[in-house]
Amino acid sequence: MKKSIQIAGAYIGVLVGAGFASGQEILQFFTSFGWMGMIGTIVATILFAFLGMNLTQLGSRLQTSSHKEVIYHICGRYLGIVIDVIITFFLFGVTVVMMAGAGSIFEQQFGIPGIVGNILMSLLTILTVCLNIQKVISLIGLVTPFLLALVIIIAGYSFMTMDLSFSELLQIANHQNAAASNWGLGALLYVSYNIAAGASMLTVMGGTVKDEKTAGLGGTLGGIGLGILILCINLGMLTHLNTIKDKEMPMLYLANEISPLFSIFMSIVLLGMIYNTAVGMLYAFTARIVKREVPKFKLFVVLFGIAAFGASFIGFIKLVGTVYPLVGYLGFTLMAAIIVHWIRTKRKVKRVDHSFHQ
Repeated sequence: MKKSIQIAGAYIGVLVGAGFASGQEILQFFTSFGWMGMIGTIVATILFAFLGMNLTQLGSRLQTSSHKEVIYHICGRYLGIVIDVIITFFLFGVTVVMMAGAGSIFEQQFGIPGIVGNILMSLLTILTVCLNIQKVISLIGLVTPFLLALVIIIAGYSFMTMDLSFSELLQIANHQNAAASNWGLGALLYVSYNIAAGASMLTVMGGTVKDEKTAGLGGTLGGIGLGILILCINLGMLTHLNTIKDKEMPMLYLANEISPLFSIFMSIVLLGMIYNTAVGMLYAFTARIVKREVPKFKLFVVLFGIAAFGASFIGFIKLVGTVYPLVGYLGFTLMAAIIVHWIRTKRKVKRVDHSFHQ
């Protein structure tokens, strides 16, 4: 059970980066649809749990050290190449978004030039990725409980201090720039690009466990944890949509409303989550290009880290709004492949059982 909880914490830690924990992603993919966005969070939770379970189990079964084996196993040789390229590209893209997010927090919360946040996050990420994978997984899961507690407090406070009626707030939601044309597509897109980003680390985490059930339980619990976070962030922002709709870091703004001290603590936890995601993505990206055991691995970590730092100056909101939805559509193929593989496996098990009993 301890290992399952560790995997669940790391699953949440890898996906809850700058856009998620700051509220910017949830605002664009869920809150913008008002009450229907709440149904979207339930759909997203079920999918995160199901897909997380499948990917960690496959990683465990194949004892993989990068996403390559799992992707080719479920997608076949030809589609596997396409999905592999998409995931590898996106791992780098998310690393870039995390470094930009760190710069945004330094600027919005501390009044420090964004470049300082970009540099510090890049250095920390590069140094951590040079550690071994077990240490990386342990570090990634550490900040998750703190974030969960803070998000629940912010959601509760926001609900109690809302100054507009729900009908007025829903009117505002109707005029928001959403990342999709409707709530259903928004939820599916959100899961799709997160799984495209997280698939690599999920399979690697599964590969560190011999027991498939332990790995699968970790993926399921992680998916449920993600759903609880989405629900709390969504509710907190919906009740104060009139004040947070134009903010780069809406959850940080709400934390500041509670107290400046609480906001500083939230900023530190947010930076921790950004760091988690950046580490997970840079590790998975480098491990796909260069084998972990190769002496040059650390050199490539440094080179890729510097490249991501350079690309992070495009701007946080612009990156979230363009990179993520684009890969979300491409990630649908991966989701479909996982579901089809699951159905086929179930059928195969039934056939084996049937022939055994005969």
